Amino acid sequence: MKPVSTAMLSLIFLFACAFSFASSCFADDYKIAPADVLEISIWGEQDLTRQLVVRPDGKVSFPLIGDIEVAGKTTAQIKSLVEKKIKAYIPSASATVIVSQLGSLQYYVIGKVAKPGMFNVSRKLSVLQALALAGGLTTFADEDGISIIRYRKGKVLHLPFNYNEVKKGKNLQQDILLERGDVVLVP
Repeated sequence: MKPVSTAMLSLIFLFACAFSFASSCFADDYKIAPADVLEISIWGEQDLTRQLVVRPDGKVSFPLIGDIEVAGKTTAQIKSLVEKKIKAYIPSASATVIVSQLGSLQYYVIGKVAKPGMFNVSRKLSVLQALALAGGLTTFADEDGISIIRYRKGKVLHLPFNYNEVKKGKNLQQDILLERGDVVLVP
């Protein structure tokens, strides 16, 4: 049996990613972050429907209630907050909160990959999935030297990833889920 090439493996992961995106956007526990776009509406009140970009301070401004903190909250929590605040003006208000565009779930893949760059996606990705979105490794990529650069509380973490081992089915725990802003560096 002929071994599967790195390019073929990357294509398989790319198609798997695409199909999983189509089936589910993200889990119910998705936390809103700056740059996400929310659609907030009040049932029966056409004038109270807005598409709002979450500002860098984590807030949005909504008619009648002003600024509300949304970063770090789920859509269910924001719905409850909006309903509570707007009841002073519309006692029977029923709000709907939808994430209409993700602007905050960004990953970066740089170095020796087919398509380096920033990827704005709808759910968390593993390292392999991020590499697949970047078109896979190029011929001269250092499969043993890949690292994930993560910024956490003012510190820089370097997490090693040995693609050569993972493609052989070894040390699969290296294929971690990426966090917002992670950088996958392929030397």
